[in-house]
Amino acid sequence: MRSFSYEKPAAAAAAAARAAEVEGAKFLAGGTNLLDLMKLEIETPAHVIDVNGLGLDEITQTDDGGLRIGTQVSNTALLADMRVRRDYPVLTRALAAGASGQLRNKATTGGNLLQRTRCPYFYDTAMPCNKRDLGSGCSALSEGAFSRQLGIIGTSDACIATHPSDMAVAMRVLDAKVETVTPAGMTRRIALEDFHLLPGDTPDVETALLPGELITHVTLPAPVGGTQAYHKVRDRASYAFALVSVALIRQPDGTGRVALGGVAPKPWRSDAADAELPNGARAVMVRLLKGARPTEENAFKITLAERTLAAMLAEE
Repeated sequence: MRSFSYEKPAAAAAAAARAAEVEGAKFLAGGTNLLDLMKLEIETPAHVIDVNGLGLDEITQTDDGGLRIGTQVSNTALLADMRVRRDYPVLTRALAAGASGQLRNKATTGGNLLQRTRCPYFYDTAMPCNKRDLGSGCSALSEGAFSRQLGIIGTSDACIATHPSDMAVAMRVLDAKVETVTPAGMTRRIALEDFHLLPGDTPDVETALLPGELITHVTLPAPVGGTQAYHKVRDRASYAFALVSVALIRQPDGTGRVALGGVAPKPWRSDAADAELPNGARAVMVRLLKGARPTEENAFKITLAERTLAAMLAEE
C-alpha cells in the first residue's frame, strides 16, 4: 500500500469541499472495499478523507412515510431495523444475502452503492482493464477469457463487468433515491436508476456523482406492500457474489416489479418488463433482457434469470 495523507472533517460539506480541492482524494467509510483495492494498488489515493463521525448513521422517518437512511448506517444496522424488516422485506433479504456477518458490521449504505466490480481482470493489475486504465482494453472480452460471472446486458465493447451489490438491487426495485452534498455545499437527489452509469466508452466513470460529491442519505418511498422476495443464485451458499439475483415485489392483482443483479453494470429493471409480470416469468425476461449480449460462457444467465423468477412466482 502506498503512503497517503489523512484527515477527518467535522461536517459533510467540508468533506466534499476537501475531496474536490485535493487531487487524488478518496472518501473512507467502512473500508471493506477501498482498503482491499489500496492494498492491491488498484486504488492509490494521495489523500484519504474519513467520513465516519459526521452524524450520518441514523435511520429516520420521512414526511411521506418512507425512510431516510444515513450513508454511514451499517448493513447490519439496516438489516436489523424493525421498520425495514416490516415494510421493506426485500431489502432485508438482500442485505442478509450479502457478504458475511463481519463485513456487514463494517460495510455502510453509501459504500455498498459505491463498491466496485469484482471482475477478476479488474483485480489483476497484470491484465488490461478499461476501468483501471481507460484505453488499455477489456481482458474479459479477449479470446479464451473467463467471463462466466460477468455481464450479459447493459455492457459495451469496452467493459462487461457487473455491479456486485445485493442491497442496490433491492433498493432499485423499491425506487430509492440518493441524497448528496456537493463541494459547493448544495444538496442533490438522484434516482437510483440514474445513479449507476452504463460503461459505454467510459467504463471508468461508474456513477453520476460529481468530483468530490458525497452521499449523505438514501431515501426509500412509502411502503408499497405486496409480497416481497429476494433470491440470489451463486456458486456457494455464502460469501459469494451473485451469478443472478432477483428482487421481486408482487401485488395481490398480479402486478409488481422485478429487478436483476449479477447481469449488468447496474441493478437492472425496466417499466416495460414490470408490466409483463401478470403474464409470467418468460414474458418478463423477454422484455427485461431484450438486447442482451452474453458471451459463450455466461449465456446460461438468461435461462437462469427466467427460471429463478418462475420459481419465486410459484412459491407465492
